[in-house]
Amino acid sequence: MEFLRGLTWLSSELLLVLIFILLFILYLTGAFHKKINYRITDVPGLTEPDFPVAMMSVSNSLITQGEFTNFWFEIEDIYTARLEAIQRAQSTIHFETFFMTPGRRADEFAAALAERSQAGVEVLFIADSLGVTTISQDYWQKLKAAGVAVRFFHEFTWKAPLAYNIRTHRKLLLIDGEVAFVGGMGVSDHWDGVQKKEVTDPWLDLEVCFTGQIVVTLEGIFMQHWLYEGGVASLRPKLFKSPVMGGATVLVTPSSSPAASSTVCALFYTTFLAATQRIWLASPYFLPDHNARQALLAAKKRGIDVRILTMGFHNDKKLIYYAVREGYAKLLAAGIEIYEHQPSMMHAKVLLIDDNFVSTGSTNLDPRSLFHNDELQLSLSESELAQLVEQFFAYGISRSDRITITEWKARPIWQRVLGWLTLFFRWQL
Repeated sequence: MEFLRGLTWLSSELLLVLIFILLFILYLTGAFHKKINYRITDVPGLTEPDFPVAMMSVSNSLITQGEFTNFWFEIEDIYTARLEAIQRAQSTIHFETFFMTPGRRADEFAAALAERSQAGVEVLFIADSLGVTTISQDYWQKLKAAGVAVRFFHEFTWKAPLAYNIRTHRKLLLIDGEVAFVGGMGVSDHWDGVQKKEVTDPWLDLEVCFTGQIVVTLEGIFMQHWLYEGGVASLRPKLFKSPVMGGATVLVTPSSSPAASSTVCALFYTTFLAATQRIWLASPYFLPDHNARQALLAAKKRGIDVRILTMGFHNDKKLIYYAVREGYAKLLAAGIEIYEHQPSMMHAKVLLIDDNFVSTGSTNLDPRSLFHNDELQLSLSESELAQLVEQFFAYGISRSDRITITEWKARPIWQRVLGWLTLFFRWQL
């Protein structure tokens, strides 16, 4: 009995130590830092000339111009468009991504980059060191042997161990300083629905292609990370040429960490305030902060059509899925429509407001994207792009279940417990 009592005491002590360590880590990473409560009035209309200038101020965005030339939300179409653009490259290919896994897509991508590099094209590749851990060293050695310059973002070092918490979540492909691809898709067979534990339909994601002056702006953003990781940046006129004006006004929001406030959060919050007809939001890991949640509730109270398209049971992060569902109560009670995608993972990140305004990029509406990751978001008023995004939502919603308050209340108790426990660590999710 004495032994059992001693064991129980030791277990309790170890549990307390573990809890202290976890809380201390959260403390060091800013979980208890004072959060901003936004109070913004007199927001210009989304189509007014003053809106981009106002948004530049509150969201630390850059104003540029560009023309969107393509929009895709079929996985095969996105991969094909990327590869064809790479194959057409004549001078430069600059690519930054967060997530890769071994498989057909990664092999095709490497082969295309290697071929262009051997043909004399400059190929610069930034990969997040955490997001590509399953890719073998042999893979990278073959790319380097073909002349591809590779840099890994924030490799772990004991000199600054907490810096490893900051990731680049950007997905950016730049071709010849003239064409830019921006979206949410990595380089992995996962997007085809092929994962270790299950095989589903292809994921739901999207990508947008731009030309014009915006590409120069995005080249500069890419080069900042390239320099940060020890790369040599060429400022030759081919990439950084005089402005080519034309196209829509585009807000480029390159959020960087660490930050107690979030540039993208300010962007979302202010655009929610400006909405007069609808707010349709697609985000897989839907864990909005207090500001965004209150703005959505206030919009619904104003009579705005508010819809959320998010991941369903087929997802890549089960615990986060349960945590996301714990936040539905007030939204459903207010009449906000929440749709969970059924056939596969919903990974797209896009915001459609009224009939013209679109914001898309790599940013999820969760603490990790808003406060820890380096992200990239593009926002513009463009009716043709808005119509295509509306088609994306129609397609996604048609393959989703609308969650009712009755159904939500009937979820299993074990899901509630897992969701609640996961939310305790939401600052890192």
